[in-house]
Amino acid sequence: MSRCILSLRYILIYIENMKEHRHAGGLSRDPDGHTHRGGRRQGRVFDYGEFRLLILAMIGEQPRHGYELIKVIEERFGGSYTPSPGVIYPTLSWLVDTGYADVKTEEAGRKRYQITPEGESFLVANRAAADALLTRSVSARGGAPPGTPAPVIRSMENLKLALRMRLGQGQVDDDVLERIAAAIDAAARAVGRS
Repeated sequence: MSRCILSLRYILIYIENMKEHRHAGGLSRDPDGHTHRGGRRQGRVFDYGEFRLLILAMIGEQPRHGYELIKVIEERFGGSYTPSPGVIYPTLSWLVDTGYADVKTEEAGRKRYQITPEGESFLVANRAAADALLTRSVSARGGAPPGTPAPVIRSMENLKLALRMRLGQGQVDDDVLERIAAAIDAAARAVGRS
């Protein structure tokens, strides 16, 4: 029972902190699917051109399929950012159109993108910026320990989002708070046993 009261205490502290920051925002997604956190709208994860450079750097490491790029970026960002196909494929098309990438259609119709000599030259000229983008993606894992799998980080983010949404709806009575605390405690016990 004391564990539940302690959890309830932390939930109440969390609610008070949320009230202080409610007008500041929280976690939201814009129509393009980009995640925003905190008090000010942070905009897109990447500024204009940065995403193109990141994709170019990644296909410079090794040729990749579009879906593979989505998964690698999700992993590098620890699940906190996953580009949509509507962002990846137009970017790849742009890289092909500019001559920085080439596409090979494999069996089953899958397309594998690889860097061209022009793309290599562009990447060499912009190596510092590309390295900064790759470093940013690794540091975007937040407080998660290195090597934490993307699905685990995504699950933690989902829990935080669910708490923000439920607790941000206004006054929450003690019975609901106790049920929330019990659910979190049960999840913690299950994780500890696994």
